[in-house]
Amino acid sequence: MNRILFAVALLLASAAFGQAAANPEAEVKAAFDAARATMTPGPADIKVANQAVLHLPAGFVFIPTNESVRLLKALGNRPGMDVAGMIFPQEQQPGFVVVRYIASGYIKDDDAKDWNADEMLASFKEGTEASNEERRQRGFPEMEVVGWVERPAYDAQTHHLVWSAEARAKGGQDNDPTVNYNTYVLGREGYVSLNLITNASTVEADKPSAHELLAAVNFNEGKRYTDFNGSTDKVAAYGLAALVGGIAAKKLGLLAGLGLFLAKFAKLIVVGVAAAGGAVAKFFKGRNASNA
Repeated sequence: MNRILFAVALLLASAAFGQAAANPEAEVKAAFDAARATMTPGPADIKVANQAVLHLPAGFVFIPTNESVRLLKALGNRPGMDVAGMIFPQEQQPGFVVVRYIASGYIKDDDAKDWNADEMLASFKEGTEASNEERRQRGFPEMEVVGWVERPAYDAQTHHLVWSAEARAKGGQDNDPTVNYNTYVLGREGYVSLNLITNASTVEADKPSAHELLAAVNFNEGKRYTDFNGSTDKVAAYGLAALVGGIAAKKLGLLAGLGLFLAKFAKLIVVGVAAAGGAVAKFFKGRNASNA
């Protein structure tokens, strides 16, 4: 194991949250063992919160909810109640995906036609700067949004939303910051979020996989966006733009959704632990056939 890498990542993550498990290295290893024992390799159909089906393609493995939550917590994150699972590539690639279902209610998408990406970015930057005061009080590093990795794009036919912004520690010198590449599928009662955690240097190579996974999600009959009944169904208190601006900005400081920047520490721990088996891909390939 690359103990230096692991120790540095663990120190950073522990300092960021002001707490550490009694034996964090052992817990991360145990969490990976549990994930490996319960993972499902593609191709396979994965139920997502009894709302949708993820047609997991070959080349990926899916980790169930309980084991994903345990793994995220072991890596220093506070995953919340909406985690549906995690997806790892079977090949040696740095990125991984956190899958969530958020029961927001029906999100109106009519504001997408009036989007101004430049104004959205300015608002995103302002909101991030305004929240730096809370970060300072909580002992988190201040952050800044640098720009779009991918400008917000919404497909009204498929009800898919994609966007990504680059954020980093304010004044930081990280030449290869972590990137959250966010993709969403809207449904009748909420939405499925697939959040790819990767690096600025690898995000372009990872985008095809992110879009492949996005296209692999289908809501069940009766739960689709087009099944909405305006006389009976709950409507979300916010529109589509909030998935790009307000909600995302809130996540930045709290890491409730693997927030930008601090997720880098989590990924470093993933790499450090998996190095014992020769990388994340080899770690997960090592499962027993009886766990299929």
